[in-house]
Amino acid sequence: MPETPDSSDRFLEAAQTAVVARGQPDLEAGLAAIRETCRTLGRQPGVYRMVDAAGDILYIGKARALRNRVATYTQVERLPQRLKRMVALTRGMVVVTTGSEAEALLLESQLIKRHRPPFNVVLRDDKSFPFIALDERHAFPRLAKHRGARKEGVVYYGPFASAGAVNATLNALQKLFLLRSCTDSFMANRSRPCLLYQIRRCAAPCVGRIDTDAYAALVADAKAFLAGRANGVQERLKTAMQDAAAVRDYERAAVYRDRLKALATIQGSQAIHAGDTRLDADVVALARDRGVTSVQVFFIRSGQNWGHRALFPAHAGDVGEEEVLSAFLGQFYEELPPPPRILLDRPLPDAELLAEALSARAGHRVTLVAPQRGRLRALVEQARRNAAEAVARRLAERGTAEANLARLAEAFGLPEPPRRIEVYDNSHVMGTHALGAMIVAGPEGFVKSGYRKFNMKPGEVTPGDDFGMMRSLLTRRFRRALEEDPARSGDAWPDLLLIDGGRGQVSAALAALADLGLEDVPVVGIAKGPDRNAGREVFHLADGRELTLPPGDPLLFFLERLRDEAHRFAIGAHRARRTKAMTVSTLDEVPGVGPARKKALLMHFGTARAVKGASLEDLLKVPGINRATAEAVWQHFHPAASAADLSQ
Repeated sequence: MPETPDSSDRFLEAAQTAVVARGQPDLEAGLAAIRETCRTLGRQPGVYRMVDAAGDILYIGKARALRNRVATYTQVERLPQRLKRMVALTRGMVVVTTGSEAEALLLESQLIKRHRPPFNVVLRDDKSFPFIALDERHAFPRLAKHRGARKEGVVYYGPFASAGAVNATLNALQKLFLLRSCTDSFMANRSRPCLLYQIRRCAAPCVGRIDTDAYAALVADAKAFLAGRANGVQERLKTAMQDAAAVRDYERAAVYRDRLKALATIQGSQAIHAGDTRLDADVVALARDRGVTSVQVFFIRSGQNWGHRALFPAHAGDVGEEEVLSAFLGQFYEELPPPPRILLDRPLPDAELLAEALSARAGHRVTLVAPQRGRLRALVEQARRNAAEAVARRLAERGTAEANLARLAEAFGLPEPPRRIEVYDNSHVMGTHALGAMIVAGPEGFVKSGYRKFNMKPGEVTPGDDFGMMRSLLTRRFRRALEEDPARSGDAWPDLLLIDGGRGQVSAALAALADLGLEDVPVVGIAKGPDRNAGREVFHLADGRELTLPPGDPLLFFLERLRDEAHRFAIGAHRARRTKAMTVSTLDEVPGVGPARKKALLMHFGTARAVKGASLEDLLKVPGINRATAEAVWQHFHPAASAADLSQ
């Protein structure tokens, strides 16, 4: 079967188109720039960057001997077509030397993740992996989900493949160990147990329902379980349940029974059983078919399966599988701590170099192994099957998406199937906290990195004016786009605008685009039909025509999904803005009062209303508040008062 072009190929074509707009590709000019750089290079290790005429990075590579590696790009007849295109676009090079090849590998991975060059294999999924954190800095340690930087005094377990996997595990751990999940400030201000205590998911240390020694025993059991020693925990729970039943304390026995059920739930959810409670490893396998490459990663910690995820590296279509896997490992562990062992479905030529670099990054020895037999080989084979299934799903989704995009172009009279669709929606409650939202979709599905929200500033539009909001957000979006890319040569320009609304919203969008001189951007409005029933939508075109699609039409489902995603994103952003506004204090508006002084005032008076009613003498009694600040606060809440009133 002929290969289906990968999104990486389209990305490369778009990048080259952008470069052409700034200067024609010229193979001889590129070779001359590379030869000029090569003349000044030594044979030390380092990282090199190919840049185009505009200074944008085309490619980032590492080398054990810079001069030898860079010189290979002048041997054009040996280069694949991808690198020939890169050389033709190159107009300069930036070189950094390092102390070793392992350091060069680490720097290369870091720079690729930061700059995302169009000719490198790039790991596109930037979503951080969640951990379970046990905060031991408190007398009653807290168990919670964590993302981001690590802190001293906190023990981390993970990574987990998704937030859903962490939430499900935490839910079961709460039933199993009854450890608190609330924040320290919430716990400090409790006078009675919360609902979690009532449903037997917390031991209520906040109100003294458990002492520190008994709680410490629960913490020890939790740490033992998360470290893979579940059998001992299970035996202790069974014994405690039997002892309680023996003395006819059936209520306490029921508590232990429920905790045993929670333990069985966690163990049963582990689809992969490593068979070795000491195994800490990631299982990594790669599959490729018709231009689509997937890397599957399973997280095994203390013999427990903590989930798996399929990732799809970009720009990997014409790169060898071993090279793709090596690039993936370098970028994947850029921020994620590597485990002691990484099990691979194939040996890699640079496995020793990768192991050295990852060991330096992790602070402990990391080995890369391609097992050939036994239980570990079975784990790798299972990861490989999952990778192949992920590729098959992606190909099926792509085929459906391509068919829908082709039909969409035909229905709306577009010159070709759109590669980038932007969908817009507004959200407000009676005109308050108004904002506009934009989502982006294409052949690969939703492009979450392209989502944007546009907060409506006071006075920008009349409250409740949906048409004015649409004009405002489109004016802001495309005015900035014109400033950043006046030639419209980049890949951030839409092929279709889908507006959630009817004829009025479409007219507002067209007016905003016309004011900016953008009259060639297709605009379509999607409005609910009679009685606002889904499945009877009416599509409003820029030329005044109205279209409907038959109920059950796959294209209708596709467009409804785009509209619903924009609506979901807009509602979520509006809810977040409204929630944030609820926590805003009138003290935030006082000049010279920052977070520290605001906290001091609230700790002293209790509420912002009490601060407002306080006298100058009372304000001066607050620790950390000097006379100038006290006068500023008093005058802010008493603007009509005179200087004489202040001095009294």
